[in-house]
Amino acid sequence: MDVAPGSAAPRKLRFRSELADFWRFVRHPHPVRRLPGRTPAIGWVSDWWPGVGPGRLLAWAAVLWLINLFALGPVAVAAAGLGGVTHRLDPANIPWLTAVVWAPLVEEMLFRYGLRRPKQALWLCPALLPVVLYGPRIWTGLLLAALVLLACWALRPRPAPLRGWNTRWRRLYLRHFGWVFHLVALTFAAVHLTNFVFNHTPYWLLPLLVLPQWVTGLVLGWIRIRRGIGAAIALHATFNAGPILLIWVVMRWAPTAAG
Repeated sequence: MDVAPGSAAPRKLRFRSELADFWRFVRHPHPVRRLPGRTPAIGWVSDWWPGVGPGRLLAWAAVLWLINLFALGPVAVAAAGLGGVTHRLDPANIPWLTAVVWAPLVEEMLFRYGLRRPKQALWLCPALLPVVLYGPRIWTGLLLAALVLLACWALRPRPAPLRGWNTRWRRLYLRHFGWVFHLVALTFAAVHLTNFVFNHTPYWLLPLLVLPQWVTGLVLGWIRIRRGIGAAIALHATFNAGPILLIWVVMRWAPTAAG
């Protein structure tokens, strides 16, 4: 589902232009175009190399942090209070590697890698289920590495890879891509309901609990399409690292306030 980049190095977009592009994209999602400024490459290298600097990643993470802190976060907290919901995360025992390394890689491969690789998603998503269900272990790590390598191998350069294939499925996918994109974002948010413990919580409160994850999923889906899977994983890791670092600082330097 890639378009081969040109030989000339394109100009880099300003951040406000990326914000505008994101807003246009979520209203009319389409998987063909890429953002300018990506490293000229074809296949798996183009998809996995982030092609975006740390400053731009931090800018997008900061936008999400601010939205969640001042808009969606208070709504989720209020919904949790009304529904008697508690979070499973123990601030005194934060799984650093799981949140910053494991979760971004696994969740991006499960939810967003297939947005540009729909045929690979047909076998990759079921194959990832043991990794998701059993979490970070030695054997699941080896399985995840093998699946990533297999997905990359499938993108090796080949002459006329679609020759002789019925490409009707591709046209059908492009026609309904907007539904797929938003369904993936909603599913990503819904999965995060497992982070909570419920106590006779009304069903209508459940969507409010995961509003932050829904918006985050929209941004990660946009950057996966426009930048590649490597950029989506990098932004996901950066986004997760911020709150965890804040919790660590509070627990380290102000344990009384944390308690």
